[in-house]
Amino acid sequence: MQDEDRQEPITPQGLDLATRLSSDHHQSLKLWLRMLSCTVRIENEIRSRLRTSFGITLPRFDLMAQLERHPEGLRMGELSRRMMVTGGNITGITDQLEREGLVERVPDPQDKRAFAVRLTAAGQAAFGAMARVHEGWVEELLGHVAPQDKEQLISLLSGMKAGLDERGGA
Repeated sequence: MQDEDRQEPITPQGLDLATRLSSDHHQSLKLWLRMLSCTVRIENEIRSRLRTSFGITLPRFDLMAQLERHPEGLRMGELSRRMMVTGGNITGITDQLEREGLVERVPDPQDKRAFAVRLTAAGQAAFGAMARVHEGWVEELLGHVAPQDKEQLISLLSGMKAGLDERGGA
């Protein structure tokens, strides 16, 4: 199954991965499952809205987001590394977006034997429109969290990420 078609299980309201835990589970496991269940819920909603509103999948949107940050383009291997998916998945997504005129392959200035992928003018316009709406969705989905709580969560999760980076984690 391609990453593009991968869907996390959708659970009934109020039920999630953490409901399988009991009081004797480690606090770290509880934390990880709570973060995972929140992420899965948000991701499923964003996937659904992208498909319904724009006819695009989340992996295609993510690839376009990477390219939007790098107007000069990125090599396929770099896209694969940044998106944490296989090169084959990147090739398939790029092929689809290229057929739609949203991205193009151009010779890499550092290595004429290689290619970089970049957004076309149409891709820049399409992504810009989608990104504005996407940002509104994320704001809506997290709107119930108080600003000071968001700041605290960002700080705590940044510390967690730094600790994982030090350990050589994902």
